[in-house]
Amino acid sequence: MNTFEVIGGRKLSGEITPQGAKNEALQIISAVLLTKEEVIVHNIPDIIDVTLLIELLNDINVKVTRINQHTFHFKADDVDVDYLQSDAFHKKSGKLRGSVMLAGPLLARFKRAYLPKPGGDKIGRRKLDTHIIGFEKLGAKYSYNENSNFFQLDADQLDGTFIQLDEPSVTGTANVLMAAVLANGMSTIYNAACEPYIQQLCKMLNNMGAKIKGIGSNLLTIEGVQSLSGTTHTILPDMIEVGSFIGLAAMTQSDIIIKNAGVKELGIIPEKFQQLGINLTIINDDIHIPSQEVYEIQTFLEGGILTIYDHPWPGLTPDLLSIILVTAIQAKGSVLIHQKMFESRLFFVDKLIEMGAQVILCDPHRAVVVGMGREKKLRGITMSSPDIRAGVALLIAALSAEGKSIIQNIEQIDRGYQYIDERLIKLGASIKRINN
Repeated sequence: MNTFEVIGGRKLSGEITPQGAKNEALQIISAVLLTKEEVIVHNIPDIIDVTLLIELLNDINVKVTRINQHTFHFKADDVDVDYLQSDAFHKKSGKLRGSVMLAGPLLARFKRAYLPKPGGDKIGRRKLDTHIIGFEKLGAKYSYNENSNFFQLDADQLDGTFIQLDEPSVTGTANVLMAAVLANGMSTIYNAACEPYIQQLCKMLNNMGAKIKGIGSNLLTIEGVQSLSGTTHTILPDMIEVGSFIGLAAMTQSDIIIKNAGVKELGIIPEKFQQLGINLTIINDDIHIPSQEVYEIQTFLEGGILTIYDHPWPGLTPDLLSIILVTAIQAKGSVLIHQKMFESRLFFVDKLIEMGAQVILCDPHRAVVVGMGREKKLRGITMSSPDIRAGVALLIAALSAEGKSIIQNIEQIDRGYQYIDERLIKLGASIKRINN
């Protein structure tokens, strides 16, 4: 288990560019299975989760060529569908939450797919009901193998239909959407997720010959086509990295410019950090966060304590609540963080409390942060990263703390943030990666 050794208390400065969006990449890379023609994808992040998914495609005989560090060429003209039944596929795909995204394309094109029980972060229940119910409505049948912990999906054919999702799940929407593009007739997906990741997937599929309408709304209409062609696609900057860098700048009193931030696709993310009192300036597609001695949390107009919560797009993504929580620690004022989606995602606050933060964990979904206004510093401790976002939140806390911190299980951070130590060291951070 590898670790970071962090010496905190340093002010950082300079420019940093966000990686390609992890969540979009998992969908886009899965979508290459929908065609036998060539697909080129630019701005792919070099992170563990994406690398594992690309390895899975290679294992099922997709021709994968790495053109440069972040550009790949895919050609799925000789897919080995039988490999999906192998122990090797089950073992590897069961470790990766993103592998569920292969089911929709495989079912659409080959009429057979396998879904592993969700892996990835330990942040609470991550059900597959939305995916499977959607596939069933398109005509698929499923069975569950208790020995392998896999769902098997089969369909003689898929037929377009009306599908109202039980929740606006991003992965559920993407999976059902990818199955519907090759179904017979017209499909309608209501209560669809409309995050930029889904919009990007829709645009890519339309460029391949799909017929999708309603992009950007929660009502998607898909006219099925016989086949899809190849295309070239560029992945957006990762909005979660952008938010992470804003929080990092505020906590460490740093002067940072986030280059090529994809500002038009950030939605209310900048506004939520501004509600914490953080000054930021948008210049074209860059974001400048100047060094601030104090930042003060806003209150509601009637004087009530600010509440920040996750919500389906265009609301705040749940992936940023851990970052917002840790950023509030050194603000002036108080804020209630309400994590609605995952019941275990706030449990990392015990480490922040051990560092000296004033945080009250009300229940698995809510925490109150009483900002310290820099009246005292956090202290360095030894801690472990429980999931991707909490891991980076702890790294931000460590960089702002007094003394040395040890962060264990950094493989979780590497799953979502590429070369994060190297990039922050260029800004002046003191981070040492220790390979055990």
